[in-house]
Amino acid sequence: MDDRHGKEKPDELENLPADEKVVDSANKQRADKEDMASDPALTRKIVLKLDYRILPVFILFFFCSFLDRTNVGNAKTYKLEADLKMTDHQYDIGLAIYYVTYIASEIPSNLVLKKVSPKIWLPALTVIWGIVTMCLGFVRNYAGFIVVRAILGLAEGGLLPGMVLYLSGIYVRGEMALRLGIFYIGAPLSGAVGGLLARSLTSIGQRGDQAKWSWIFIIEGLLTIVIGTASYFVLPNGVDTASFLTPNERIHARNRLRLDMPTRPAQDDSEDIYEAFTWSEVIRGLTSPSTWLSASAYCGILVGLYSFGLFLPTIIVELGYTANQAQLWSVIPYTVASVITVIVAIISDRLKVRGIIILFVLIPAIIGYAVIANISDAHPKVKYGMTFLMSTGLYASVPCMLGWNSNNSAGHYKRATTAALQLSIANSGGFIATFSYPDKDKPRFHNGHTVVLGLLVFAWFMVALNVLYCWKVNRDKINGKYDKFIGFADDRDPNFVMIL
Repeated sequence: MDDRHGKEKPDELENLPADEKVVDSANKQRADKEDMASDPALTRKIVLKLDYRILPVFILFFFCSFLDRTNVGNAKTYKLEADLKMTDHQYDIGLAIYYVTYIASEIPSNLVLKKVSPKIWLPALTVIWGIVTMCLGFVRNYAGFIVVRAILGLAEGGLLPGMVLYLSGIYVRGEMALRLGIFYIGAPLSGAVGGLLARSLTSIGQRGDQAKWSWIFIIEGLLTIVIGTASYFVLPNGVDTASFLTPNERIHARNRLRLDMPTRPAQDDSEDIYEAFTWSEVIRGLTSPSTWLSASAYCGILVGLYSFGLFLPTIIVELGYTANQAQLWSVIPYTVASVITVIVAIISDRLKVRGIIILFVLIPAIIGYAVIANISDAHPKVKYGMTFLMSTGLYASVPCMLGWNSNNSAGHYKRATTAALQLSIANSGGFIATFSYPDKDKPRFHNGHTVVLGLLVFAWFMVALNVLYCWKVNRDKINGKYDKFIGFADDRDPNFVMIL
């Protein structure tokens, strides 16, 4: 047996072989915890308390995140490029540089999250990127635009992987999709409200050297700073230290999480020997086939999602609406997508499946892009109608995708690595999105829509392959091929069932 299990054993285990001691002790502890965590009324009470305390903060985090990364698209409709003397290609470079630093910061951020503590790290990231967003309102040339966008990506990159990792330590696997869906509606809501905010804030008009588009960045950045600061006083570090839970509720919440994971054979019920940082867990995360498959699929989805958010106002303007009308008409597809996203997340949690749900949800988006890429300019209403299918399919697939990867990774540092790796790979789609809709392709954007269509089809097949991979792993565990990992307390343990 591994040295890490070399502790004094209970008397009834002394005469058992080493491997049987581990299994018997683990099963005994699991039975004890099941007895302690079998109160459904108490479970509902705890989950509601956690939801009320955490989810509103995360909705606001993600709302600000998408607002502050895509408000540049709204600013563009108010002559951002002309005022900064940028070409269309330079504007695209400014968008792309954001993703370089965003991707680079994701894995390091998740690896330090536990040490710094979520209560400090997540609010700090939010305040920093809020300050950087405000700085965008004071740039005067292309060089300043590039530098500030790069810093914005660096500050913002750790948020989403950190949120996913944090929630995976608060809720059991069967509760993740709904919670991810609830906070992820901050993304389409930011698109809806962002258009209205842009219209309202630009009405401030020119004030001295401040162009009217600059107020979009200044006021929205200030809003982010306020939210980030306030969140420090609300977020708990975890269920063990949540002051709004009673001592009994904290014990119950902790046991729920442990029951949801492979059994831990430590005789003192300690997790520390498994949770200490090791590079082997990072490498295991970096080489996870399931993560690479889901990340590749997510990359294709994000190309559509990011380009949709950045260029929807421009697309609507090209359909014959004014800039102000474009902001208003962009609200409706985002609002519909928000509602559908939550409904899909509820279904996913109820059925306890992720990939199979994504296969169905992507179909409307594929249809929408296929139609809008090939329909003539004589049918602007049909084009606008397709944006509903596009936004619904794109946004509703994301909570299941994020939850799927987290659900199938066990061990804190492997899960920290896979959550960040998935997003690092997926966010490389931002480069493709940035250059897919150049002004020269107006008004049809045939090439851009065709690129996204192809990537969504690719994503569909990657999801299907991952479903098959997870099914095979589960079958191999049933057939005893993973028995050597009994008691390892991670996703290799035969007790850990991969979610399809």
